[in-house]
Amino acid sequence: MAKPTRVDVSIAEGLERSGLPRRADFNRWVAAALEQAKARGVVSLRVAGDAEMQELNERYRGKRKPTNVLSFAADRDLPAAVGALLGDVVVCAPVVATEARAQHKRVHDHYAHLCIHGVLHLLGYDHENDADAVAMEAVEKAALARLGIADPYRPMIDHDDDDR
Repeated sequence: MAKPTRVDVSIAEGLERSGLPRRADFNRWVAAALEQAKARGVVSLRVAGDAEMQELNERYRGKRKPTNVLSFAADRDLPAAVGALLGDVVVCAPVVATEARAQHKRVHDHYAHLCIHGVLHLLGYDHENDADAVAMEAVEKAALARLGIADPYRPMIDHDDDDR
C-alpha cells in the first residue's frame, strides 16, 4: 500500500557507525511496517548510544537502564493528514548488538524487527495483554516475512543442549 512519506534518520554523535544498518535499510523497515499496517506518515528514527537511551528510558519509563527500542507517538488529537508525523522511534545500537548475539540472531535482522516493533507502537499497537501481543506479533512477523526475515519469536534451538 502506501510507502512512508518520509523517514528522518539521525545517528548519535560519537556512535561507532561500523555495523550499523544503512539509512536505506531503516527506510525499508519503516516502509514494511507501515505497509503491513496500512498506514502512512512521517517517522523520525534515532539510533542512540547507551547513555542517551538510559536517560530516555529513565525519564519516560522510570527504568534506570538502556532498553532496545522506545517509541513516542505524535499527538493523536491532531488531524490525520498525509505527511503527518507519526512520532519518534529510538533504537539503542549497543543493546541491539548485545541482544542479537545473546539470541543468536543476525544484528541486521534484530534491527529490522525492533524498527518495525517501534513503528507499530506509533500506530497504537501494544503488547500489554496476550490478545494485543498476539495481534502485534502477527503484524511484525508478516512485515518481516515481506523482507525475507525469519520469525523473531520462534523458539530458539540450543544445539549445545542436544542429547545426541
